[in-house]
Amino acid sequence: MNFDKELDVRGLNCPLPILRSKKSLADMASGQVLRIIATDPGAVIDFQVFSDQTGNILLSLSEANKEFTFYIKKK
Repeated sequence: MNFDKELDVRGLNCPLPILRSKKSLADMASGQVLRIIATDPGAVIDFQVFSDQTGNILLSLSEANKEFTFYIKKK
């Protein structure tokens, strides 16, 4: 999937992945896609709730080798 910006939050635990993602999205234009790579298993639910609450679209999430990859489209 194409993305405009990447954020590596591996090794960080809640709430840091969400806070850093929020900051990155603030610098992006509407419609741009942020790719986030995380290792915190709690991030799966956190990013689903974050998307619901902010109106940003969680395009996809996947897991491989205990790493989670999220693609979020800015509203």
